[in-house]
Amino acid sequence: MTSMTTIGFIGAGNIGSQVARKAIESGYDVVLSNSRGPETLADLIEELGPQARAATAVQAAEAADIAVVTVPLKNYREVPVDELAGKIVIDTNNYYFERDGHIESLDNNEETVSGLLQKHLPQSYVVKGFNHIMSADITTDGSAADDPDRRALAIAGDDEDAKTTVTELYDKFGFDAVDVGSLDESWRVERDRPAYGQRQTKAELKENLAKATR
Repeated sequence: MTSMTTIGFIGAGNIGSQVARKAIESGYDVVLSNSRGPETLADLIEELGPQARAATAVQAAEAADIAVVTVPLKNYREVPVDELAGKIVIDTNNYYFERDGHIESLDNNEETVSGLLQKHLPQSYVVKGFNHIMSADITTDGSAADDPDRRALAIAGDDEDAKTTVTELYDKFGFDAVDVGSLDESWRVERDRPAYGQRQTKAELKENLAKATR
């Protein structure tokens, strides 16, 4: 983690902006992008200060040591591919058919949200993260490692080193990590599952993940 100093954001909405705030608090530089252009991020960049800058999605991907993809799922194919090759990509996305339209492979439980992004980014290391916490809680719910009630967040991914890096990032942000397993298992923390949305300790999150059914 010490050599990974810049977090690039593909999407700068509620989740993206909150993760960016926490990243800056934790000593990272951030490069933010959205679908409307860098100039529309001026107010957010002014608030975040000198560790933040706005860019296009391609520029944010190029600058990133770690990338955060936080766009509506229906737009995941617009995420830059070549610029994220070889990089860890944290996927915060959730499937809302009301917004995204119906995706047959998700409706039929044949694929997972983050699995779709991994297919789109075949040379990247996708890790599911920050998808089952309300955006406002990202900057308020973190606590010290010795807090017995420390909040836990799930991760899933196919690369162990990538998951270790995201686990360390969670810890810097004040959260414990619970490893769900591969991206094929990331459905356990998707929308409408027992672990989704609520505040949980590590033990509670593990229990809720085990309760999940498809």
